[in-house]
Amino acid sequence: MNREDLYEAAGHIEEDILARSEGPRRPRRGRWLGVAAAVVALAVVGGVLLWPGGSPLVTTAYAVREAAYPETVAYPNEEDYLDPATGILDDAFSEAYDAWWASRQARQQPEGYADSLAAFWEKCLPALLGGQAGENAVCSPLNLYLALGMLAELTAGDTRQQILDLLGAESLEALRTQARQVWQGHYWQDGISASTLASSLWLEEGLPFREDPLDTLAEAYYASTYQADLGSEEGNQALQTWLRDQTGGLLEDQAGSVTLSPDTLLALATTLYFQDRWAQEFPKSTTQPGTFHALAGDQTCDFLRSDWTETYYWADHFAAVGKDLVSGGTMWFLLPDEGVAAEDLLTDPQTAAFLQAGGAWENQRDLVVHLAIPKFDLSARTDLTQGLREMGLTQVLDPGEADFSPLTEEPLWLGQARQDVRVAIDEEGVTAAAYTVMEMAGATAPPEEEVDFVLDRPFLFAVTSQDGLPLFVGIVHQPG
Repeated sequence: MNREDLYEAAGHIEEDILARSEGPRRPRRGRWLGVAAAVVALAVVGGVLLWPGGSPLVTTAYAVREAAYPETVAYPNEEDYLDPATGILDDAFSEAYDAWWASRQARQQPEGYADSLAAFWEKCLPALLGGQAGENAVCSPLNLYLALGMLAELTAGDTRQQILDLLGAESLEALRTQARQVWQGHYWQDGISASTLASSLWLEEGLPFREDPLDTLAEAYYASTYQADLGSEEGNQALQTWLRDQTGGLLEDQAGSVTLSPDTLLALATTLYFQDRWAQEFPKSTTQPGTFHALAGDQTCDFLRSDWTETYYWADHFAAVGKDLVSGGTMWFLLPDEGVAAEDLLTDPQTAAFLQAGGAWENQRDLVVHLAIPKFDLSARTDLTQGLREMGLTQVLDPGEADFSPLTEEPLWLGQARQDVRVAIDEEGVTAAAYTVMEMAGATAPPEEEVDFVLDRPFLFAVTSQDGLPLFVGIVHQPG
């Protein structure tokens, strides 16, 4: 699927001009979907598939549990409230607008609710992106967190404790509370932007199971549970259709290739779909070709360019600039110092600290930044198995040690895991799609007034939500 196909599949939204520190502003008319991200996590345990992704959409599978999703107040369409005679919006628009804004504010979670995840985010960077020098790499830490949270609900003993330790949770109850807050803080679809999370559990027909975990997954993770003839043609088609629906069609080809083994007993799925656009678009007239100095050799590509007042940040081994998204999120660009490899930033404590700071960084200055970012459309597949081991998850990967007794007495374990992600940027914003498959059987201080920030060599990027949580983190070695 090319990038134009991704844009078409994502559809169109109106632009929301919302200042991060101000009240709401009415969006001007717009058509493009700036960030479209879809994450599907799939896991197979031994002969059992554990598959992270999903929301309660129509499926041919039999519903055992259906999660109740919160209502989202849509942004009022101005045309519906416009008096054709006067061209003035009537009073009802203000009421509808206030209801929409209140709905968005209600999604905000208590300050610091995800602070305990700092160590997990920091471990994700080297474990999931390291060891691929010279190659593009990208991952979705937030999706992995939700998948592992659900996995904790289905495990027990030391298997569960390792997951809790990795996620920085003192108890399973604390993890449930935090996971629900993460879910609430990242779920909306109001017509001008979208950030939707979904979860599901798929059981083989006739599989004996305990119902308590299903109730917990529905409450804490908004997970619906279905039973089907997993691995059959009908079951595979239902699963593929569900995947396409959850990812907005962005992973059409990938979803069509997903089939379950006839031996599959269980599938667990979580998805993340996110769409947005730059708060301030790059002028198309300024896009010009330039040279990117890749490790494999120089290459020519189009660079997005702007000359605006931006906040410029610096640390011991990198400089950084953030591009705001209309929903309140940010895409950060970290340029390593000369002589520092992009991979070196993965283990630099200042990298994780900077991304977690969300702009609250000591070394910063507002300058006229002559910004040049290469357009890129990159895809990367990451084998997660070794990364999970490095992060301390050993028992769930061991056929003789993994404990899934809260759900079933069937012997299950995590055998393979991978994550596929695609991210593209242009003048109007970012489009990204990703799925995870788990199979179980600084720079120095800048000048006073202006600075050049040219990403013409390998660099690190991160897309963070309005809460500062990392949706996507990656390294660009070859933009083209």
